[in-house]
Amino acid sequence: MYSSVSEKAIEARARRAASRVGLIARKSRRRRDSLDNFGRFMLIDQYTNCIVAGERFDMTAHEVLEYCSD
Repeated sequence: MYSSVSEKAIEARARRAASRVGLIARKSRRRRDSLDNFGRFMLIDQYTNCIVAGERFDMTAHEVLEYCSD
């Protein structure tokens, strides 16, 4: 399903899906050189500002979409 869609479009779709369920999908801007930062997404509750998933920026855009669809 996602093979023909560009990566930026999938990331935008993941951010919109997270927003619909009250979360913020934040993508790391740092390089992947750190042990605590894999350069992907983290989900944050927009009301409490607590991390919900992806504590180490380790969620892909597809995983964000799956998490938000449940």
